[in-house]
Amino acid sequence: MLEDRTVSRVSVFCLVAGSILVCATVSAIGRPQPARASDQASAEIKVAPVETNMHELMEYVFQPTFKRLKPAMAPTQAAEPAWKAIKSDSLILAESSNLLLLHTAPKEPARWNETSAAVRDASSHLYRAARQRDFAASRKAYEQMLTSCNACHKAFAGGRHMLAP
Repeated sequence: MLEDRTVSRVSVFCLVAGSILVCATVSAIGRPQPARASDQASAEIKVAPVETNMHELMEYVFQPTFKRLKPAMAPTQAAEPAWKAIKSDSLILAESSNLLLLHTAPKEPARWNETSAAVRDASSHLYRAARQRDFAASRKAYEQMLTSCNACHKAFAGGRHMLAP
């Protein structure tokens, strides 16, 4: 009799579990599934710059962010850097550098893309170093970012707007 109850409990458990599985499957059939990346690509959403004037983009996106970041990256800040500000501004600069890739330079588009990606990569390194609270690595990435910015300014702004650490 004890074995019959055990078998009966196992049977009931299997029946209940099976019923739950069937119900879950049936209810999911009519429900829309989350879109996959390939589905989104086929939606033909176009990425387009809001501001096509590069001076405007630099003046209102990059310049204020750089001006906030510069004092935080001063060597005198090594004792107690403002990590949240450094992380914020470096991430803004890194992601904003992706916006540069939406723009096409009238001359040397390949070089434009290379310098834009170099700024993005250096800003990304700065962000990662700041997340680790490593001021020496942050400072090095910051200087590399400025070198990349200045390479672009030399190539596309006639050497104007050079940045100094």
